[in-house]
Amino acid sequence: MYKEFYGLKEFPFNITPDPHFLFLSPVHQEAIQHLRYGIAEKKGFIVLTGEVGCGKTTLCRYLLEEIDDKPIETALILNPKVSETQLLQGILRELGVEKVKQSRQACLEQLNAHLLKKIEEGKDIVVIIDESQNMTFQALEHIRLLSNLETNTQKLLQIILIGQPELKEKLQHKSLRQLRQRILVHYDLRPLNQDEMEQYIRYRLIMAGANGRPEFTKAAMKKIYKHSGGIPRLINNLCDKSMLSAFIKTKDLVTWWDVRRAAKEMKKL
Repeated sequence: MYKEFYGLKEFPFNITPDPHFLFLSPVHQEAIQHLRYGIAEKKGFIVLTGEVGCGKTTLCRYLLEEIDDKPIETALILNPKVSETQLLQGILRELGVEKVKQSRQACLEQLNAHLLKKIEEGKDIVVIIDESQNMTFQALEHIRLLSNLETNTQKLLQIILIGQPELKEKLQHKSLRQLRQRILVHYDLRPLNQDEMEQYIRYRLIMAGANGRPEFTKAAMKKIYKHSGGIPRLINNLCDKSMLSAFIKTKDLVTWWDVRRAAKEMKKL
């Protein structure tokens, strides 16, 4: 395949959320700064929203790696479309609690005891819930109630909600007004602009070991932006298929025609 032909160490445009390939564009830098601030200042609720494929999960993985060597325990919930009790049980298991209780009240008491123990050990606890737009109103309200777990001086738990634009709409519902009032840090991750996209493509090629091969023409870059709208996941798909097209022709230049072919293939999916 084209990896060997272009002398690459790895595929540059995989769509997996690999923090190694995270391109910190100005908007991504701003997003990560919001997350850092919210955690450092113990703001309680932090919300990160953005369109599908904008890099929210990659940012989340980057953040987890960054705080791995700090006195912070984390729980990452990837499938929040569960009952309130199952959500509590998932958080407890992610925090390493053994013999998780079965009832909601028992789980809540178990979580409170675990958090107090960790605070005494000088640790902070951060719960990250991905795909939060899939949570029910009841589950979101239950998450708000978790913010009531506190000592006289601090909250025991910080919660980061990550989701698609539907999460913003859901949070506007009148039944969640108390939760909305507690969200002190919110960042909306926008797509890349064209200049950022071109830097993003070059960055990923370099990280994959490229040494000037292949090269995307200016016309190819413009067409990628036209079809992707600056959304990283779509950029990756287009670049991967465009590079394959150039490889088939044994060319070092990825052209407008290669991107056109890639876009047509993606429309068939």
